[in-house]
Amino acid sequence: MTGSATGELFYTSYSGTSLFMASTKLNLNSMARLRILVNGIVQGVGFRPFVYNLAYSLQLTGFVSNSNDGVLIEIEGPESNLQKFQQRLKSKAPPLSDITDIRTEYIRILHSSKFEIQLSTSGNDNQTLISPDICTCEDCLKELFNPDDRRYLYPFINCTNCGPRYTIIKTIPYDRPFTSMAEFEMCPSCQSEHDDPANRRFHAQPNACPDCGPYVWFENTNSEDVLYEGNDAIQHAVKQLIDGKIIAIKGLGGFHLAVAAKNESAVRRLRDRKNREEKPLAVMVENIKSAERIVRLSEGESLLLMSPQRPIVLLKKRQEIDACEAVAPGNKRLGIMLPYTPLHFILFKILKELSGDENSMLVMTSANLSEEPIAMTNTDARETLSQIADGYLMHNRDILTRADDSVMIELNGHPMFLRRSRGFVPRPVFLKNAGPAILAVGAELKNTICFLKNDRAFLSHHIGDLENLKANEFFTCSISYLQNILEIKPEAVVCDMHPGYFSRQWAKEQNELPVIEVQHHHAHLASVLAEWKLDEPVIGIILDGTGYGYDKTIWGGEILIGDFLQVKRYGWLQPMPLPGGDSAIKEPWKMALAYMYAIYGNGLTSLPFMEGKPVDLIKQMIDKSINTIQTSSCGRLFDAVAAMSGGKTSIQYEAQAAIEMMQSIESMDVNPFEFETQLPQIPLIPVIKSVIRSMLKGESFSLIAARFHKTLIELFTQVALSAKKNSDISTIVLSGGVFQNEVLLEHLTTSLQTRGFKTLYNRQVPSNDGGIALGQAAIGQKLMASGAKNVKFESN
Repeated sequence: MTGSATGELFYTSYSGTSLFMASTKLNLNSMARLRILVNGIVQGVGFRPFVYNLAYSLQLTGFVSNSNDGVLIEIEGPESNLQKFQQRLKSKAPPLSDITDIRTEYIRILHSSKFEIQLSTSGNDNQTLISPDICTCEDCLKELFNPDDRRYLYPFINCTNCGPRYTIIKTIPYDRPFTSMAEFEMCPSCQSEHDDPANRRFHAQPNACPDCGPYVWFENTNSEDVLYEGNDAIQHAVKQLIDGKIIAIKGLGGFHLAVAAKNESAVRRLRDRKNREEKPLAVMVENIKSAERIVRLSEGESLLLMSPQRPIVLLKKRQEIDACEAVAPGNKRLGIMLPYTPLHFILFKILKELSGDENSMLVMTSANLSEEPIAMTNTDARETLSQIADGYLMHNRDILTRADDSVMIELNGHPMFLRRSRGFVPRPVFLKNAGPAILAVGAELKNTICFLKNDRAFLSHHIGDLENLKANEFFTCSISYLQNILEIKPEAVVCDMHPGYFSRQWAKEQNELPVIEVQHHHAHLASVLAEWKLDEPVIGIILDGTGYGYDKTIWGGEILIGDFLQVKRYGWLQPMPLPGGDSAIKEPWKMALAYMYAIYGNGLTSLPFMEGKPVDLIKQMIDKSINTIQTSSCGRLFDAVAAMSGGKTSIQYEAQAAIEMMQSIESMDVNPFEFETQLPQIPLIPVIKSVIRSMLKGESFSLIAARFHKTLIELFTQVALSAKKNSDISTIVLSGGVFQNEVLLEHLTTSLQTRGFKTLYNRQVPSNDGGIALGQAAIGQKLMASGAKNVKFESN
């Protein structure tokens, strides 16, 4: 701290919502100079122009600049105006900014004559947060559709309040030379806007217009000849869509494959070419009114759809909708998103004009071959999409990292992530305490990575399933990209224990850093602790499909007690055979048979799901332990019950059988099946026998589904009460992909809360494996800080 002009010591520090002032004994008429460092999401969101105009309005002098430490301000003038400046700095900040810390000190008066924006500075330790990509703002939309505006129908319109950020950044500070806009030199008009403090585009780094910025063009598949440019290209693409063609459209974080959502044959052709038989496809509609015609919207869901992040939101279908059945066959929900780039808004304007349809809708699905990363560059698109798309709508603004659309759902009255990516990354999760820098490399499926720096956890964009070479390359590139822009040097790498995971193999190859292995379900538990800023033992009900256990079997139905540094496996679902490994996941009838065979042996009753199946072969595999391991997976239990009770016997996408069983439920006012809560191994035989008896009595699939869900709710409630009695812990966390099941999550949460539990679950990251990296990183940081080498594990 340094002395003020009045001789008093003065220091302010803002963090979160609190503002502390060490002294208020100031002479408000005296002159003084402050150095203010503002941290958070304060670059690329119009913060420097805001500071400039605020200083100008208060007749203050000095400067503002971006630095690796945040936004640096030196401000000089009367004490009274300096106080007003500090108050408004926080209360009037730009809407897309997120201030996490303000540090202020008095410095020597320099008698500066003006206030200016200075060139950015670089330091050794980057503390600045980077803004995610944000949808086009209302001011830009007004200009976009104003025929008298020079950016009329220009698909790259943006300002300080909207547009690309994360996907065009090479490094920080966030200045044009460090983005993919560096190659576009601003014309005199754009430069004038950029330099004018009164203009909305003052220091907007992606600022451009048709005279100086990126442009779009249209190519046919298998030809790089440009057929149309500019507005003609968009017009042609729309005509092709109306004619039922599949068009690859380059967007903000990669390419989409677009097709008319009301055209059944076109959607089926897209499915055939993309090898995506039944997995639901996302649909983009023009506005919230169009969405309301096909889905039911709560107030919270409407706000999610219209938020600046513009995620895909899974919404309940209306009984009769315009979208063809092939968009989301057999599913009661539909993934809806609204336009978020200027190109999207222009597409829908032209689509309405040419088709005459006031409620046009487009399938907008990730442009990739099955399980590969989305196409990002024009070359990627030409090489990978030539057998899928009929044409390309491309542009020449480079995307520097892929960012799939984020996917969300409202459950239990709260928004939850199924996939956290565009619009939210790289906004960090703030932890309770700071600690060593860590890199966590996530799981095999739905992979994300996480860098920890101080008290901030930076989760990556969605990387996906690490099942092929391209996905593996994307994984390694993502690590390099994030490490570069965040300027983080990890002190350790944290990975899953599974010996077959690519992420673990990669971690083991990093010879210069210590490697910490973390058990899969412990990482799920820790992810909830981290985002809720808890550092205390909790009870965890962790339910998913696959996780490598300490005993080298596959876990997935776990009751854990512990914190970051130690964990006890208090209880688990009775292990059952998993015949055929991954094939059993894709063919739930094998799990159904395995459960029944484990219970009845050769005396098992023949049920409809066995017809035409190689039953004897699966029995032999189980008897001889050929490609068969034991699993306590709750995900596999759902598959088995769904298949044996009349649901899917084979699936086309992950958890399809369980999803359709859950969605078949009409009422939860039912009696549970028989169950036992013997611990530590929770018997499943009574439940399976009850399901089979219900089948033989002719109970409907919907009723069996409801009774099964009710059984799990009661069972896990009783187990939680037992764990509470034995541990004297009343905080319980729920995590794992099974908790994307809305019936289970909502009813189990209610059941636990009515019995005195404080119940927490993932909200800032997905409960599925997309959130694993956060838990891994938090455990790794705690281990490093404590000096421990491994988590202390105990089994009941």
